[in-house]
Amino acid sequence: MKLLVLLAALVAVAACTDTFVGHQVLRVVPQSDEELQKVQELQDLEHLQLDFWLSPRGLGLPVDIRVPFPSLQAVKVHLEAAGVSYSIMIEDVQALLDEEQREMLRSSRQLPLNTNTFNYEAYHTIDEIYNFMDLLVAENPNLVSKLEIGRSTENRPLYVLKFSTGGTNRPAVWIDTGIHSREWVTQASGVWFAKKIVEDHANKEGVASILDTMDIFLEIVTNPDGFVYTQTTNRMWRKTRSKHSGALCVGVDPNRNWDAGFGEAGASSYSCSETYHGPYANSEPEVKSIVDFVKSHGNIKAFVSIHSYSQLLLYPYGYTSTAVPDQKELHEISAKAVAALSSLYGTQYKYGSIITTIYRASGGTIDWTYNQGIKYSFTFELRDTGRYGFLLPASQIVPTAEETWLALKVIMEHARDNLY
Repeated sequence: MKLLVLLAALVAVAACTDTFVGHQVLRVVPQSDEELQKVQELQDLEHLQLDFWLSPRGLGLPVDIRVPFPSLQAVKVHLEAAGVSYSIMIEDVQALLDEEQREMLRSSRQLPLNTNTFNYEAYHTIDEIYNFMDLLVAENPNLVSKLEIGRSTENRPLYVLKFSTGGTNRPAVWIDTGIHSREWVTQASGVWFAKKIVEDHANKEGVASILDTMDIFLEIVTNPDGFVYTQTTNRMWRKTRSKHSGALCVGVDPNRNWDAGFGEAGASSYSCSETYHGPYANSEPEVKSIVDFVKSHGNIKAFVSIHSYSQLLLYPYGYTSTAVPDQKELHEISAKAVAALSSLYGTQYKYGSIITTIYRASGGTIDWTYNQGIKYSFTFELRDTGRYGFLLPASQIVPTAEETWLALKVIMEHARDNLY
């Protein structure tokens, strides 16, 4: 095993990418306060370099931890000594990454001439996704346009696709994917959504009736710097790539950087944390550009931010246990949306407010949008529930996008029929 690790490390150095050979994803389901405490203790052991895919949330709720090969023994001893049982969800993270890379290479050999020949069943590079956007706009000039709403820290364009049948400043729906860069099924689903909107419009079905009165804005690669970094250097990168003075580590969690309970419990002030909130609200251009767009537009009626994984549909709040005034309506929409989603492949989703369904999280996207007066603010956590986690096989992209679309349609139709 040690020889394999050494060989993989040499290959990774040659390719300038981080290696995950021998890394395992362990799942612990704490059954008592003592067990929960033992798992929480691991979060403070920074030298182990653990990556909590699912953080400790409470009793009976799974905690998923990517454990680097050198730390495996220490973590297992820590758990076993306390009598805490665990299961191995992913035996070798690198094996899944290698398969993912093989799939991407196979797919990239056939360059699409149009969006009909684009491979929706594969993961794509940022350039391939941007090329797809340009093809879609060129094919549908009367429906689709590409806006640049800002630039990222590393000066990449922040592109948004606008789907509109005309009119000015009509009521609108916003959808974003990929704000956490390692959640690849979200960007891939965003690509599928874009094509689906165009097809529905052409066939006068599905969301065509929504486009009669509303515009749809779709930001597919919301965190481009992080996304590129997942493809060139570290597949497990979640944050932005900003460097702030006084910060030890690079990057900010863009879903803790919004001006809603900013810096309160549910985010970290430690720059090396995966949930580092940044030096101040909207410090990240990727966040600030959306804030500016939402404010200047002034007529967005539904806002949906898409993440993975866990199979959840969430509404505000995350930063406070105070229920939102529209809690009853949002809960009813969520129930309908989840029922629609499950009708296709039987995928089971839980739903509720962020704080009651998962955990306290401050500075989150939809808490800010709701406080801006966008009543229909939702977050999805797409497939799966942990078998593959962030490394969902490409074969599940289209089924994930298809079922999610049914839920999105429920939300969009409700917003259209209940304009405020």
